[in-house]
Amino acid sequence: MVVVYSAILLGGIGFAFGLFLSYVSEKFKVEEDPTVKLILEALPGINCGACGYPGCEGYAKAIAKGDKPDKCLPGKKNGVEEKIKEILANRK
Repeated sequence: MVVVYSAILLGGIGFAFGLFLSYVSEKFKVEEDPTVKLILEALPGINCGACGYPGCEGYAKAIAKGDKPDKCLPGKKNGVEEKIKEILANRK
Protein backbone atom coordinates (compact mmCIF):
# COMPACT_ATOMS: atom_id res chain seq x y z
CA MET A 1 0.00 0.00 0.00
CA VAL A 2 2.90 2.35 0.70
CA VAL A 3 4.01 2.04 -2.93
CA VAL A 4 0.56 3.07 -4.19
CA TYR A 5 0.41 6.10 -1.89
CA SER A 6 3.92 7.11 -2.89
CA ALA A 7 3.07 6.83 -6.59
CA ILE A 8 -0.10 8.90 -6.13
CA LEU A 9 1.78 11.54 -4.13
CA LEU A 10 4.61 11.71 -6.65
CA GLY A 11 2.12 11.95 -9.55
CA GLY A 12 0.23 14.75 -7.79
CA ILE A 13 3.43 16.69 -7.12
CA GLY A 14 4.52 16.23 -10.74
CA PHE A 15 1.15 17.44 -12.01
CA ALA A 16 1.23 20.49 -9.70
CA PHE A 17 4.74 21.43 -10.84
CA GLY A 18 3.67 20.97 -14.46
CA LEU A 19 0.79 23.40 -13.99
CA PHE A 20 3.08 25.84 -12.21
CA LEU A 21 5.69 25.73 -14.99
CA SER A 22 2.99 26.19 -17.63
CA TYR A 23 1.67 29.28 -15.85
CA VAL A 24 5.13 30.76 -15.28
CA SER A 25 6.17 30.24 -18.91
CA GLU A 26 3.16 32.25 -20.09
CA LYS A 27 3.53 34.91 -17.41
CA PHE A 28 7.20 35.64 -18.11
CA LYS A 29 7.18 35.12 -21.88
CA VAL A 30 9.68 37.30 -23.74
CA GLU A 31 8.50 38.82 -27.00
CA GLU A 32 11.15 38.95 -29.72
CA ASP A 33 11.39 41.55 -32.44
CA PRO A 34 10.48 39.93 -35.80
CA THR A 35 12.96 42.26 -37.50
CA VAL A 36 15.83 40.47 -35.73
CA LYS A 37 14.72 37.17 -37.23
CA LEU A 38 14.53 38.65 -40.74
CA ILE A 39 17.97 40.25 -40.40
CA LEU A 40 19.40 36.98 -39.06
CA GLU A 41 18.06 35.15 -42.12
CA ALA A 42 19.74 37.70 -44.38
CA LEU A 43 23.12 37.33 -42.67
CA PRO A 44 25.41 34.51 -43.86
CA GLY A 45 25.31 32.65 -40.52
CA ILE A 46 29.06 32.08 -40.29
CA ASN A 47 29.30 33.49 -36.72
CA CYS A 48 32.83 34.68 -37.45
CA GLY A 49 32.78 37.75 -35.20
CA ALA A 50 34.41 39.99 -37.82
CA CYS A 51 31.67 42.57 -37.20
CA GLY A 52 32.71 42.92 -33.58
CA TYR A 53 29.72 41.06 -32.14
CA PRO A 54 29.55 37.52 -30.74
CA GLY A 55 27.99 35.88 -33.77
CA CYS A 56 25.32 36.77 -36.27
CA GLU A 57 22.50 36.87 -33.74
CA GLY A 58 24.27 39.51 -31.65
CA TYR A 59 24.91 41.56 -34.76
CA ALA A 60 21.28 41.21 -35.91
CA LYS A 61 20.05 42.47 -32.53
CA ALA A 62 22.46 45.41 -32.71
CA ILE A 63 21.25 46.32 -36.21
CA ALA A 64 17.64 46.21 -35.06
CA LYS A 65 18.56 48.63 -32.27
CA GLY A 66 20.22 51.06 -34.68
CA ASP A 67 23.76 49.90 -35.50
CA LYS A 68 25.11 50.21 -39.04
CA PRO A 69 24.45 47.24 -41.36
CA ASP A 70 27.81 47.49 -43.14
CA LYS A 71 30.03 45.51 -40.74
CA CYS A 72 29.44 41.99 -42.09
CA LEU A 73 32.61 41.23 -44.02
CA PRO A 74 31.68 37.74 -45.31
CA GLY A 75 28.30 39.02 -46.50
CA LYS A 76 29.59 41.96 -48.56
CA LYS A 77 29.94 39.84 -51.72
CA ASN A 78 26.41 38.48 -51.39
CA GLY A 79 24.75 41.88 -50.93
CA VAL A 80 23.80 41.39 -47.29
CA GLU A 81 23.99 45.11 -46.58
CA GLU A 82 21.40 45.92 -49.23
CA LYS A 83 19.09 43.15 -47.98
CA ILE A 84 19.31 44.46 -44.43
CA LYS A 85 18.65 48.04 -45.55
CA GLU A 86 15.57 46.80 -47.41
CA ILE A 87 14.35 44.96 -44.30
CA LEU A 88 14.86 48.06 -42.17
CA ALA A 89 13.07 50.25 -44.73
CA ASN A 90 10.04 47.93 -44.77
CA ARG A 91 9.93 47.80 -40.96
CA LYS A 92 8.79 51.39 -40.53
